[in-house]
Amino acid sequence: MNYISIQDIDDINAWIEAAKAIKSNPLGDVELGKHKTLGLLFFNSSLRTRLSTQKAALNLGMNPIVMNVSGDAWGIEFGDGTVMNGNTAEHIKEAAAVVSQYCDIIAVRAFPTLTDKAKDESEQVLNAFAKYASVPIVNMESATGHPLQGLTDALTISEYTTKPRPKVVLSWAPHVKALPHAVGNSFVEAMQKMDVEFVIANPEGYNLNPEITKDTPIYHNQAEAFIGADFVYTKNWSSYEDYGQIKNTDPNWMITNEKLGHAKFMHCLPVRRNVVVEDAVLDSDASLVIQQANNRTYAAQLVLKKILEDLQ
Repeated sequence: MNYISIQDIDDINAWIEAAKAIKSNPLGDVELGKHKTLGLLFFNSSLRTRLSTQKAALNLGMNPIVMNVSGDAWGIEFGDGTVMNGNTAEHIKEAAAVVSQYCDIIAVRAFPTLTDKAKDESEQVLNAFAKYASVPIVNMESATGHPLQGLTDALTISEYTTKPRPKVVLSWAPHVKALPHAVGNSFVEAMQKMDVEFVIANPEGYNLNPEITKDTPIYHNQAEAFIGADFVYTKNWSSYEDYGQIKNTDPNWMITNEKLGHAKFMHCLPVRRNVVVEDAVLDSDASLVIQQANNRTYAAQLVLKKILEDLQ
């Protein structure tokens, strides 16, 4: 069993309930991962993903090994038939096979280029590990998805909703850098599996991949989208249509208390204060960002538990 995308979740409601059970007793399966090793391979920086996944492994009795691949390992070549007379010293065929000898599960984090859409959508790094490793693979954020975050967000909404079918809004917000689509994509996929009223708000030219959003309503008027909202999940992403470009930095898309109304505020973190969202929102009781970060452990622990059970 691999955990590559939200689509690997067969029944999201059952997964949410299982994550809640883990949260109520985090050490209940501490013997399950005994003598098992989790390899955490980071091609890009991380705070919550690294710490929460490592803690999840420890809660299951596993031995986590963490490696910052881009800085600590040989340069890895991913192309087939490449003449390796450049900066790469090791091919993924050997690298993935070798790491599989040391680890029972491999978790990988590798961001997109945001310059080559075809390359990013091919998920070159993640799929190469899935192809050449002989052990299960977990996606800790790839070029197009962040399924650990998406599962976390579904769990958080389930915990804090006061309605059987809440209204959830995914809203774009301005940012000073071009950012990936991964978090937004996985959140969309998670909400499509839940019983929620779900809409997306973003400026013209910032629609996410239509193959992912499908028939989800998209508003270009933020105020209209926010009407009746119970949860506002905010995230910046660069243009998908003009791939990786910053086409809009309109500060009027920043989240404020006035806009939020009675809704709960969510964000995956890190977040730029007073650019994406004003202090008054983050420092209020409406903010769930710390609770989301806490739930990262239990989402990761559920994924690892399912894989460990599948390995038995």
